[in-house]
Amino acid sequence: MSITSTNTGLVTHITLNRPDKRNAFDDTIIEALIEAFQRAGDEESTRVILLDAAGKHFSAGADLNWMRAMGELDADQNRADARRLAALMSAIDGAAKPVIARVQGAAFGGALGLICAADIAVAADDARFCLSEVKLGILPAVIAPYVVRAMGPRQARRYFMTAEVIDAPRAGQLGLVHEVVPAVDLDTTVERLIAALLNGAPGAQQRARELVHRADGSAVDPAVVDYTADLIAELRTGAEGQEGLSAFLEKRAPNWIDE
Repeated sequence: MSITSTNTGLVTHITLNRPDKRNAFDDTIIEALIEAFQRAGDEESTRVILLDAAGKHFSAGADLNWMRAMGELDADQNRADARRLAALMSAIDGAAKPVIARVQGAAFGGALGLICAADIAVAADDARFCLSEVKLGILPAVIAPYVVRAMGPRQARRYFMTAEVIDAPRAGQLGLVHEVVPAVDLDTTVERLIAALLNGAPGAQQRARELVHRADGSAVDPAVVDYTADLIAELRTGAEGQEGLSAFLEKRAPNWIDE
């Protein structure tokens, strides 16, 4: 199975379960994740949702073979596909229960959207992060509202443009994750946070996001969703997006790099 969802009483674990592909996601996995988050939100016994991943890596982001297939579709089809990814980010961001992301290994590309849409993110000290899209001639458009909200616009401009790999301590400084701990302490840290959440009133916790959105003006409204979906649809089918994805899959330098 590409994801697993298990309810252990007060906690629902949603696990990216494609370790042989570094938990890269495609349209099928996106739909499964949307359903899992909606189901967990509706489950009366669930108080906390834990998003984690099997294997060495949290997620390599979007499956590039899927992205290449999307690039061959027309703009309307791309826009519809991008809106499903936007729906996943919204499902995490607006889940009816607090969401914790547990991160190990690589978290690249769209994986940062999953992490930044969560309420709390904890990373192992050897985790690595990267907004790698510009190397492929595209941008982290759909996840941008959540990533920019986490790291701030000034830092986002740098990392959206450079695609530098960000180590875990730097990710903590930037606000991509709340805590960075030794890998052996990852589970105990998550357990501590779950215990803290279980001490809070669930109704108040659900309204907390609304309060923060109103206080800082960062709510992701339909106009923002439309803009980001239109942008990635345009870039996927554009010359640079086609060249970048082809170059990566063919293991060669794209034509904008002067060798």
